[in-house]
Amino acid sequence: MKGNEHPSKFLLTHREREVFELLVQDKTTRDIAGMLFISEKTVRNHISNVMQKLNVKGRSQAVVELIKLGELKI
Repeated sequence: MKGNEHPSKFLLTHREREVFELLVQDKTTRDIAGMLFISEKTVRNHISNVMQKLNVKGRSQAVVELIKLGELKI
């Protein structure tokens, strides 16, 4: 393993994890933005960043992958 190839434990930033934990609780982008005191655009950026990291094309696919990797519990 190279220096930056940690197990999936460090895949998400703290904020990305917060966003996805709320997402799996059926919160909307607007709900999440209000709860975390950030803009809806920022919420969408976090979701988009995670989808890129996982190389998936949708929120639900990202959630499934995060659960498989043990990054997210429902």
